[in-house]
Amino acid sequence: MKFSLFIHMERVSADEDQKRLYDEMIALCQIADEGGMHAIWTGEHHGMNFTIAPNPFLNLVDLAHRTRNVRLGTGTVIAPFWHPIRLAGEAAMADIITGGRLDLGIARGAYSFEYERMSPGLDAWTAGQKMRELVPAVKKLWEGDYEHQGEHWQFPSTTSAPLPVQEPHPPLWVAARDPNSHEFAVSQGCNVQVTPLHLGDEEVQSLMDRFNAACEKFPEQPRPKIMVLRHTYVADSEADAQRGADEMNRFYCYFGAWFKNERPIHQGLIQTLTEEEIAAHPFYSAEAMRKNQIVGEAPEVIERIKSYEAMGYDEFSFWIDSGMSFERKKASLERFIRDVMPAFA
Repeated sequence: MKFSLFIHMERVSADEDQKRLYDEMIALCQIADEGGMHAIWTGEHHGMNFTIAPNPFLNLVDLAHRTRNVRLGTGTVIAPFWHPIRLAGEAAMADIITGGRLDLGIARGAYSFEYERMSPGLDAWTAGQKMRELVPAVKKLWEGDYEHQGEHWQFPSTTSAPLPVQEPHPPLWVAARDPNSHEFAVSQGCNVQVTPLHLGDEEVQSLMDRFNAACEKFPEQPRPKIMVLRHTYVADSEADAQRGADEMNRFYCYFGAWFKNERPIHQGLIQTLTEEEIAAHPFYSAEAMRKNQIVGEAPEVIERIKSYEAMGYDEFSFWIDSGMSFERKKASLERFIRDVMPAFA
């Protein structure tokens, strides 16, 4: 089992200085690197202060000069917002600058808020079809002299400039949930990223079942890797775990509000949720967070992740976005490195 850190800049209030948030994100990444974690992942989002990440390659290139050992992954770029030639070239340049440490994760995207602004009229189905066209096109561009006549993009013979350092190319990952996405990833030789979001371990098992079924459907393909991404808080006491669950409850209520795309937004910030709205949410309760997310003292966290290892997961990604203060995130990450990771050495 390998361990990675999944991280963005988080902002829910105009009082939070964005440069300070970036510096705090870098500090957490450096703790992960120095602590022996395998990788750092950061995603792509637009116009949303909730998770600030307009171009993950910028962050990863910066991190390449501030870390020594970790892999640096996009978790994920949003396929419909990229032209294949642009993605192939920018990813290859990032691979050169990072010294061959890039992992390229790709997804169809999830927020209608972003679709409306970046590609008006786009729906989830078309976004998924664009991802299925983009992935093989990028691979072919890295091979070179590739002409593309697809449904969404057409271009004459082109070679990615530059070419990536890693051969034949950086590892590719696809964010998958439904069986078709798992099958697409496996058939393309891509690794798979999954997240159960607010659901419990029965969803973690179900996602693994979908992955295994896809592997069985394409026996000619080498079995790719699969990573599970979970919000995690390693507490120093049960009272601290309960506090962490309360904080994750608030985080998920904001996540759900962004996802529904119904609430007023001003200066990239969603209208503040009231305490009554947070308390009334039907399935993001603190009790659900305590049960479903990886929240607890180190022995409990170890036991939960051991169960994921037994399911067959290759990587556990510590999703640190949680609405918590930098100090609480830092303490949790340090406890994870010190008290949890050695159990898997």
